[in-house]
Amino acid sequence: MNIFKFIKSTSFFKQVAIVVVVSLLLVFVLKWWLGFTTNHDQKIEVPDLNKMELTEAAKKLQEVDLTFIVIDSTRYNPEYPNKSVIEQNPEAGDFVKEKRKIYLTVNPSKYNDVVLPDLNGRTKRQAITHLLSIGFRIGESFYVRDIGKDVVRGMKYNGSNLKPGEKRPKNSVIDLVLGDGKE
Repeated sequence: MNIFKFIKSTSFFKQVAIVVVVSLLLVFVLKWWLGFTTNHDQKIEVPDLNKMELTEAAKKLQEVDLTFIVIDSTRYNPEYPNKSVIEQNPEAGDFVKEKRKIYLTVNPSKYNDVVLPDLNGRTKRQAITHLLSIGFRIGESFYVRDIGKDVVRGMKYNGSNLKPGEKRPKNSVIDLVLGDGKE
């Protein structure tokens, strides 16, 4: 019975009113403070950096108070100038706040070098599949006198013989030296 008397009393209503007022006040102060510290209404449009050289992109981002980080530069694309921006995140036209980092993917100056595998003794079909899978292109086939027909007996690049383990740029044309199947 005492609980019902307390709930009907004026001191209970005063305490509830104090809790409600303090809670509302706390919510409004917190909302104002978050809006002030997070620059709530500020927007900067991200510029289009596509195909710009890295130094030019850095200047353009500095003008609008943004910074950048290069996250990747391993995929060479011959359609883009060397050391130019291939991708950016956030995209051009998006709105961000000041001092936001823009993540850039930059085009390297050339294809990466790839180690040549040891293909001696493999068939032409196996060698072609392996070379294509690691990023080379296949050129001409030269035949030498050998008992194994279409068996790899060497590789050439620009007319010079290659040894397994050497490095050549990705997308290079590799010529195969194959056996002709005659004794």
